[in-house]
Amino acid sequence: MNDIQIRPATEDDFHAICGIFQTHVAAGETFPHGPDMDREACYDYWFGAPAMTFVAVKGRERVLGMYKLVPNQLARGSHVANASYMVSPNAQGVGIGRLLAEHSLEEARRQGYLAMQFNYVVSTNTPAIHLWKRLGFSIVGTLPKAYRHRRLGYVDAYVMYKLLEDPARWELAEEGQDEA
Repeated sequence: MNDIQIRPATEDDFHAICGIFQTHVAAGETFPHGPDMDREACYDYWFGAPAMTFVAVKGRERVLGMYKLVPNQLARGSHVANASYMVSPNAQGVGIGRLLAEHSLEEARRQGYLAMQFNYVVSTNTPAIHLWKRLGFSIVGTLPKAYRHRRLGYVDAYVMYKLLEDPARWELAEEGQDEA
């Protein structure tokens, strides 16, 4: 894992990002995107504003996975981050997802987010759910039969949430927002 680094994604990474994305979407097990999503829509998803996209790379070349960080909502909800993650099927099971997750939490803190929320975690995606729970996320809601799994049919999706900062800090941030 020492030769793996996480850095901001560049245009040169797009081919690999799109390939990983299309593989996950075609599997129909974890992401709501349809298989008809073209390269332009894929590009907009990963590189369109306000997304900040990062890649995990090995030896500066091979993209092993990626995440994008965005505000979960507009204006008065923009202090809560949201993120999407994908790991190449060839790199799963070796800790890349955890590296990306930890990096995203630090990046969200660095950018001043006070919490992170995942709006749509497919209930059958047990590796992701276990990872998020180990990193301090809680399931705060269940969306019954919200995801149409390619093999299993309709399954639940979860809303997961984690505070990134001490709640006392929220009061200070809130006071600053009201003055602006």
